[in-house]
Amino acid sequence: MEEILLYFPNELRNILKQHDLQEIEEIRLRNNCPVFLRNGYKEIRINFKVNTDILLEILQKICDNSIYTYQNQICNGYITVKGGHRVGITGNAIIKDGQVINISHIYSLNFRIAKQVFECSNQILKYVLDLKNNNIFNTIIVSPPGRGKTTILRDLVRKLSNGIEECKFEGINIGVVDERGEIAAMYKGSPQNDIGVRTDVLDNVPKDVGMKMLIRSMNPKVIVADEIGTLDDVKAIQYAIRSGVKCLCTAHGSSIEDVIHNPMLGQLYEINAFERILFIKEGRQIISEHEKLRCLGSVKA
Repeated sequence: MEEILLYFPNELRNILKQHDLQEIEEIRLRNNCPVFLRNGYKEIRINFKVNTDILLEILQKICDNSIYTYQNQICNGYITVKGGHRVGITGNAIIKDGQVINISHIYSLNFRIAKQVFECSNQILKYVLDLKNNNIFNTIIVSPPGRGKTTILRDLVRKLSNGIEECKFEGINIGVVDERGEIAAMYKGSPQNDIGVRTDVLDNVPKDVGMKMLIRSMNPKVIVADEIGTLDDVKAIQYAIRSGVKCLCTAHGSSIEDVIHNPMLGQLYEINAFERILFIKEGRQIISEHEKLRCLGSVKA
């Protein structure tokens, strides 16, 4: 948390230090509004009013005093900072040819505090691992937002890359397409999260482009992508499977019906692209098993 506090002006930093920040997940600043801290569903209001000058000062520090250098990340709506933390940005989006080319008149900054949860994937390992071939089954982890699927995915990457001694699983080459910087959280070429010793990362690149690049250049056994959902993603996954590369992905949804009726995920379902579909729900018990080798589970980060 200390590395986050350095971005704030002294007065705000001193106020924040008066609170217990160990479990804080978000620090949200809005122009002409008080600061809000969030811990799970609990919200803490701090009566310090942020203005435009403060927002710009913080943004300059985040960008190492070179906003232009971070222009691509800003256009994606966030910047990844040291420690793997992400700072969401809103304001006046400037559009050209259907693409965001800049965000001006910054209105808010949302610091999302990165916290890696080790061993949180243990419960689903038995469904993911193909021990006979020292590989994995093509797997997709499905849940609504906020249930921890990215956290579980990150831990799976770490374990698969390092190897799992207790089940005699040897580490394998993993290729991660980290389009939004949430898995590895790369900062100046260095992953801020522990993603294992046999993991190669392409960040800030569209998933479909990154998958093909990694397959062609890095010879991965497994390709990893977070929150798939476009037609290009579907085509890239099909390309990976045809190339003999396993896929480990996540997607939004709550049930097998959501998968089947999703225009993109449904295509992958119909061709049996994924051998395992895991659902993250409240609780931890694996509740049922689906045909076509699909496992419907209830697990929690």
